[in-house]
Amino acid sequence: MGEMMNEGQSLANDIDLSQFYQIFFEEAGENLDQMEQMLLALDVDKADDEELNAIFRCAHSIKGGAATFGFADVAELTHQMESLLDKLRRHELNPTAAMVDVLLESSDALRLQLAHHQGRGNDTPATGDLVARIYTLANGEEADAPVAEAAPAPVVAAPVVETPTQAPARVINKPVAKATRELEIHIGPLDNVAQADGVAELFRDIPGLGTIEPLPCDQANKRVYRATTTSSDADLMDLFTFHVSKEEIRIVDLAAPADDAPAAPVLAAGQDFGFFDGAPGVPAHAVAAAQAVITAPDSTAKPTAPKADARPAAPAAMESSTLRVSVSKVDQLINLVGELVITQAMLAQKSRELDNGDNQPLLAGLADLDRNTRDLQEAVMSIRMIPMSVVFNRFPRMLRDLATKLGKKVELVTHGEATELDKGLVEKITDPLTHLIRNSCDHGIEMPEDRRARGKPEHGTITLSATHEGGSILIEVRDDGKGLNREKLLSKAREKGIDAPDSMTDNEVWNLIFAPGFSTADEVTDVSGRGVGMDVVKKNITALNGTVEIDSAEGYGMRVSVRLPLTLAIMDGMSVRVSDEVYILPLSSVIESFQIKPTDINTLAQGAQVVKVRDEYMPVIELERVFQVPRFEHSGASPIMVVVEADGQRVALMVDELLGQQQVVIKNLESNYRRVPNVSGATILGDGKVSLILDTSSLVRRSRH
Repeated sequence: MGEMMNEGQSLANDIDLSQFYQIFFEEAGENLDQMEQMLLALDVDKADDEELNAIFRCAHSIKGGAATFGFADVAELTHQMESLLDKLRRHELNPTAAMVDVLLESSDALRLQLAHHQGRGNDTPATGDLVARIYTLANGEEADAPVAEAAPAPVVAAPVVETPTQAPARVINKPVAKATRELEIHIGPLDNVAQADGVAELFRDIPGLGTIEPLPCDQANKRVYRATTTSSDADLMDLFTFHVSKEEIRIVDLAAPADDAPAAPVLAAGQDFGFFDGAPGVPAHAVAAAQAVITAPDSTAKPTAPKADARPAAPAAMESSTLRVSVSKVDQLINLVGELVITQAMLAQKSRELDNGDNQPLLAGLADLDRNTRDLQEAVMSIRMIPMSVVFNRFPRMLRDLATKLGKKVELVTHGEATELDKGLVEKITDPLTHLIRNSCDHGIEMPEDRRARGKPEHGTITLSATHEGGSILIEVRDDGKGLNREKLLSKAREKGIDAPDSMTDNEVWNLIFAPGFSTADEVTDVSGRGVGMDVVKKNITALNGTVEIDSAEGYGMRVSVRLPLTLAIMDGMSVRVSDEVYILPLSSVIESFQIKPTDINTLAQGAQVVKVRDEYMPVIELERVFQVPRFEHSGASPIMVVVEADGQRVALMVDELLGQQQVVIKNLESNYRRVPNVSGATILGDGKVSLILDTSSLVRRSRH
């Protein structure tokens, strides 16, 4: 972090700014995400003023923070972005696709710069060409606004206004229409006069901002500086207010008449929006520049209001609605609540042995404890749950770039962005979903001319949806492309040496694409063709105890369904008894339970059993056989069927007794012992014994075979 300024020198007030770096990086990342989403959603033909203002505020916030912490490269790039956006929001320029592209590229470059300052990148990206393009777009479009004497080509016309040395777009800190100015900057009165030193540090840490030197001042609580700069007063005020409040800053242009100096601060706030003719305190060169642009006074006044009103609103909302907490602290809190749930279960079990009449106050207190523990558990668990929009918002930009590269027209439609999933799963599902969407765009969606020939619209559609289904979350990636070709898949499989007889069902053929090294691409490109994608997708999802299924119709499209368990650390479960063993069923998977007679069970070929439930036959799974539970004495009681649902199918589990419903804390069995088939974890019961939590999805899949 060679560019990072010394925080002790920057503020000279013994505040260690490094403690705020992480907050800045997180907020900058959020602003970049928000800016990218708004740029992708921006209609260049009908741009909304509020959208442009919001994009401008994102860039402005990043620039202000970067300047404060001394990240000069970030401040420099965002300053150029801000200049272009400022002209767009003031309608001096009309937005174009090229402007959106360069701003998106700038967003990528800013991410790399921030990663470098965080120590996660080796080299800072070269942004010279990028800044030059931003400057050219901003300055080139500005040349169309003056009267007809300006040439159509901005780069050629620029030297006529100033000097030939300023014609190249690489001179980023000296706009063509601005000249070097001599300023006096008066700061104070201040309670802590050392705050003014931060203003002087800005000139040393931001390249191209100018030079500054202190002047004598006879008041101890004030500072006076002489500065040489090409920046506007409004830009300077934006930077200075990160150290000193606006009311304590007065900027005096030495080229203006001395008796107009007191009016300078007022005029500084509106300088970027144009000048009134003959306004006091306006430099002569600025008046000349303003007269060259045909602007009415009322039109210049309109953008001023949103600039002043909208900026403070965003930080205020952020501070009042969010709180940044380390994930480790949340996990520690969840573990403590888990232990509390176990302790509460033990107390509840012991309370059943007490006499209700003699211990009524105690039992009432335990009932309140049970209710409060449940509320606490639900509140704590919701902290780790984050909406799927965090994942979905990454894909519009990626799909836009990929579609442009492939020459295709693709629209992404999302549903269920508010569906919540555990933070750990969200981070691990991003890569598989990324590959599925790239796969749909590359292999599924046809070229525009092919779609027209088949009677389809030119724009293909990829739909990404998320819904809760029982104790799982269902994520689907659908496209209206060409779908899978059965014969082509079988042919490719045989070329790879995979046994693929013609008798295979469609689902078995579709699942061939999950084989390692399998690809339907005719040639290897940097997008696909190496056969290392779909098998990794399946491995990653299987590692999360999830499943992936494919459904396709040739000529109409393909759907990939991913099911993931919610994997909550604490859940509601139903305890059931089989002989002397107690098992836990996830309550979200339990549909109903009923008692039957042994004669109600029908046996089919190969020993498979089914039971009739309201005109529907369901597979029967005897837990006693699945887990080889020893039975020391035969009970004459009729068995009980518990109907559970998973992966869209239902089965009936045969148990001896329903013990009741309770909250259970899930303990990872695999990390402490080994992976056990049909078991998703273990828990500690109220009496201190360990009980296995059944994997209903695995039991349902078992019934299919």
